[in-house]
Amino acid sequence: MDLLLKGISHRYGETDVLSGIDLAVREGEIVCIIGPSGCGKSTLLRFIGGLERPDAGEVLVAGEAPQGSLNPLTYVFQDFALLPWRSVEGNISLVLEDHPLDARQREEIIADVLARTGLSDFRKAVPRQLSGGMRQRVAIARALAVKPAVMLMDEPLSALDSQTRELLMDDLVGLWQRERFTACYVTHNLAEAVRLGHRIVLLSRRPGRIREIVEIDRDLDARGAGDAELERVQQKLWTLLRDEARAADRELADVER
Repeated sequence: MDLLLKGISHRYGETDVLSGIDLAVREGEIVCIIGPSGCGKSTLLRFIGGLERPDAGEVLVAGEAPQGSLNPLTYVFQDFALLPWRSVEGNISLVLEDHPLDARQREEIIADVLARTGLSDFRKAVPRQLSGGMRQRVAIARALAVKPAVMLMDEPLSALDSQTRELLMDDLVGLWQRERFTACYVTHNLAEAVRLGHRIVLLSRRPGRIREIVEIDRDLDARGAGDAELERVQQKLWTLLRDEARAADRELADVER
């Protein structure tokens, strides 16, 4: 299933947030969205997921969701969004409870996503017993449980330390290799973008417009820390982003004063 964004524009009050966003997200690819603070990255993701409607433009779906998909679009949030009183399996089960599945089907799905995310031994644990990285694995497992056509990932690794972030990136690469999921991945971290993105969409400062789309034509498993080619791409993105990031920070500081 492909997503087509056509002419997405939006404003909050007197503030223009997004302007004229045209983008195709192709089945089986990870599209990373980067840009200065306040450029509308997370707002754009909410439009894609249908949580809000833009003032202008539309998000279209082309093709069919995967067989057995329970939710064509599903989110993975920065803050994990786990229920603290539910176990790991209970948090995953939550997204299955409104669907016509019997107990055996739910158990098969839960067991499958726990195995795929390396959580089988922690199914009875509650979130407070888990590290930040493990909690985010639970959030990813919960998203996978509904077999989405597209995962919408809003800075999913930003609350984690650098070592855990590296491990989770490796996990995401492994998951993608086993099942070529589609994802729109918002991040402020350029290293994440070049590690995980098949295409990287750079938005300008507010109002966010597509300034550049960088394609990385290399298998995800062929990328890693210290890769000279990825470092060149990262430096190119930072060169494009740097001045606008400074200007965006000044604008946000003026608003807060």
